[in-house]
Amino acid sequence: MKTVQILLFILLASFTLSAQDEEPKNDSWKSVYQATATKINDLVHTKIDVKFDYDKSYLYGKAWITLKPHFYSTDSLSLDAKGMDIHKVDLIKGNSKSPLKYDYDGLVLKIHLDKQYKNNENYTVFIDYTSKPNELKHGGSKAITDDKGLYFINPHGEEKDKPIQVWTQGETQSTSVWCPTIDQPNQKCTQEFIMTVPAKYVSLSNGKLISQKNNTDGTRTDTWKMDLPNAPYLFFMGIGDYAVIKDFYKGKEVNYYVEKEYASVARKIFGLTPEMMGFYSRILGVEFPWVKYSQMTARDYVSGAMENTTATLHSDILQQDARQLTDGNAYEEYVAHELFHQWFGDLVTTESWSNLTVNESFADFSETLWNEYKHGKDAGDAANFKGIEKYLRDESNPSKNLVRFHYADREDMFDMVSYSKGGRILNMLRNYVGDSAFFKSLNLYLTTNKFKSAEAQQLRLAFEEITGQDLNWYWNQWYYGAGHPILNINYVYDDAAKKVNVIIHQSQGDSSETANKAFRLPLAIDVYNGANKVRHKVWVNNATDTFTFSYTTKPDLVNVDGDKILLCEKTDNKTLDNFIHQYKYAGLYLDRKEAIDFCAAKQDDPKAIDLLKVAVKDRYHELRQYALSALDLEKKNVKEIFEPIIFDLAKNDPYKLVRAEAIELLGTYKNAAYKDFFIQAVSDSSYSVAGNALEALSNIDENESYSLALKVSKQPMKGDLLSAVIDAFIKAGDQSQFDLIATEYDKMPLSQKKMDNLPYFAAMLLKIQNTEQVKKGIDAIVKVRNTVPKSQREEFAVLINDNILKPIAERKKAAGLKDQSDYITSKLTDAKKGF
Repeated sequence: MKTVQILLFILLASFTLSAQDEEPKNDSWKSVYQATATKINDLVHTKIDVKFDYDKSYLYGKAWITLKPHFYSTDSLSLDAKGMDIHKVDLIKGNSKSPLKYDYDGLVLKIHLDKQYKNNENYTVFIDYTSKPNELKHGGSKAITDDKGLYFINPHGEEKDKPIQVWTQGETQSTSVWCPTIDQPNQKCTQEFIMTVPAKYVSLSNGKLISQKNNTDGTRTDTWKMDLPNAPYLFFMGIGDYAVIKDFYKGKEVNYYVEKEYASVARKIFGLTPEMMGFYSRILGVEFPWVKYSQMTARDYVSGAMENTTATLHSDILQQDARQLTDGNAYEEYVAHELFHQWFGDLVTTESWSNLTVNESFADFSETLWNEYKHGKDAGDAANFKGIEKYLRDESNPSKNLVRFHYADREDMFDMVSYSKGGRILNMLRNYVGDSAFFKSLNLYLTTNKFKSAEAQQLRLAFEEITGQDLNWYWNQWYYGAGHPILNINYVYDDAAKKVNVIIHQSQGDSSETANKAFRLPLAIDVYNGANKVRHKVWVNNATDTFTFSYTTKPDLVNVDGDKILLCEKTDNKTLDNFIHQYKYAGLYLDRKEAIDFCAAKQDDPKAIDLLKVAVKDRYHELRQYALSALDLEKKNVKEIFEPIIFDLAKNDPYKLVRAEAIELLGTYKNAAYKDFFIQAVSDSSYSVAGNALEALSNIDENESYSLALKVSKQPMKGDLLSAVIDAFIKAGDQSQFDLIATEYDKMPLSQKKMDNLPYFAAMLLKIQNTEQVKKGIDAIVKVRNTVPKSQREEFAVLINDNILKPIAERKKAAGLKDQSDYITSKLTDAKKGF
């Protein structure tokens, strides 16, 4: 198997995981206009009374839905009701019911009303139904991986390490799996949800809990009431064995629902929520509009988080233990993002998925706002730049408009155009009009459209009302246009004429949507002599623009986009001296990062090395960590110069993640002098520091590393420490730890780390005699094979089948382990599963 291991290392090294699957080739959707849903009837109020059947994963429901015609008279009603059994449909008049005729095709319930209703007449229908979410054919997307609406998690309690939970996910149009409704984002209504749940559990829904009644059968009936209207996709129910940590904001309940083992750290995870509520309320001039705000975690969640009105649901990844939190709350931005939705998405809601930007772009942008306010300008700028990087990462993004009236599936709108690009467009707009006008415009948009749905044009009108400017050019370019500027910036100095020409050429790539397009860009160009800066505000309008500035003394730096705000790709043809000056005197996060990048490519130049020595001690911890990661320790002089600096940072940096990065680099020196330091660092409170120290120790003394891994494995482990322990066990081939190894290897996300461990993991299987353990291990390998992006899956399957599964099967057969061999061989036959 050693030969197989070596071969597999070579093959995996040549196999690069793609970031995403290929786009579907069928483009017939391009001719289909995705209109905002026509309103025939308007929801007014939804009342449901539901019970949960954990054995069958059913919901038994009764719904009273009050509606009125939108404008034109109507004698019919169409409700979305996916995969239900419909038992009865009645019209409610006072205390009496009368049956109504209906047609039902399994997706839409068409009800024939008793008469023609006018738009000033409300009517109420009653529906008795059963929801069967697990029997419904369902789909999903990258952003929301499943759309069955109602989820019973571990309903029979068979998975001992997983709690029993029930929760819902309505976005985009899945509330109608468990509640008959008009499942469109341009509908809004008030609610009353009556939920009968096991008495040992707590419940959460929209609005306020107004009553609880204990029943004789071990259940409890909770009634939640929502007096302000919100969209059906924001309806929510959650049930489980949670600790509820109570907080407050201006007398309103702010609650954190976490699994009980995380009760002691719930405030460290969610505790900034009241401060966020106050911050957002102040900058928007609109107080938090709802009666309460709760956040709940969920196992097996199908997305990152969901902004259900007053009741956000988060993935359980937010549940970090005390040691994880010593690195900082990795998911603080999730909390900020979902909270901002309570204004943008919940108070004012997109009228259609084409206009998703008025929901998601704002929530994405809020992460920049919060970081800037709470953690400083560098943190806000870092969040903004990460958004640019996320958008640029997918080569298909530049071909997409922000507002899209054509798409293959509404779920396609949940991409980095709607999120990251949209967030950057708002940040550029803020920079262009100024903070005061920007936030007054948002206030006008929110107050004008509160409890309604809206589109991007209504946002434009609010900005035009406040600023007095025609902003169609900005909306047409950024909201209704595709792409981004690709800039090439050159500087021509004429010392005789005492002038510098700044030549900005823009090209937008080869996409048919952006070819020959010239962006209109308001820019700040800063001219530096020493620390003195003169700012020039200019407009880029053409494929090539030249700006000329006079000088007395040749500038040390001309800095285009002085606020580092522009969403673009750029080649900035500055010299090393220019970038060094930029780092020292321009000084914004991106100014410094660009200088680090340039110097990282020039590590044979002493000036670049001097700048990097400053950068690894930058005032902002993320840039210190970034500068460390940029060091080329393959270069002998770099390795020698930075060794004492890296060691100092490994010992003394105040941020755990910087220490962890430094320890990882220190490990590459394989210097036995650091052994005691690494051993000590394995006991650090940070999993990142401890894990990297254990990995570093293995480069010096594998036996000591394995011994410490055994000791550490008896304590709770997560993150880098867990990964390092598993590495140590895999490399040692410790069969006694196989169950732990297989379980944790299976849990690892698809990553290079998982690929790196695959040969070691496969080699262990040769030594395992227990058939059930072998099956467990093979299943984990097959899962890796079947979860790489579809565009690469067939190629990868051949690699895995030919170089792991077949050799292991042959060895097992030769050893007389026919059951194991047969099982492995059976996994070869489904190589194209999911292709």
